[in-house]
Amino acid sequence: MKQRLSSRLLVFNSRNDLLLFRFTFDDGPLCGQDFWSTPGGGLENGETYQEAAKRELFEETGLISDVGEEIGQRNAVFKTPDGEFVEADERYFFVKVTSNKVITTHQTIHELKVMKEHYWWSKSELMKTDKTVFPENIIELINQIPEVSE
Repeated sequence: MKQRLSSRLLVFNSRNDLLLFRFTFDDGPLCGQDFWSTPGGGLENGETYQEAAKRELFEETGLISDVGEEIGQRNAVFKTPDGEFVEADERYFFVKVTSNKVITTHQTIHELKVMKEHYWWSKSELMKTDKTVFPENIIELINQIPEVSE
């Protein structure tokens, strides 16, 4: 099974709300899947996890900010949009931004197709939602960040 190294971003605004994107697949091997997830993506050749995190932050959100140290890690096996199963090594990074304005002009055609909307979630909303949210332990990750865990 192919390994996929990726950086994921826990992006918080000034109210400590977390930015998540809603992924909806209308066709292909993931047809019918609908979930919320953090921005982020795979490492490019020669890139560190932190470098990928900064690049992905800009590409998927249009936001520019310092990317903090790695705060969490997850291993998961899942099917990619092209139908291939991968073993993912995901690293999570804390990002604090001052703007809530998400700009999608740097997203790929595929991202524009499946990332249907974004929303700034409060911790209490995340704790109560019946929506599928990845990573599954997102509250545990949030609780590891002193700046936002209150």
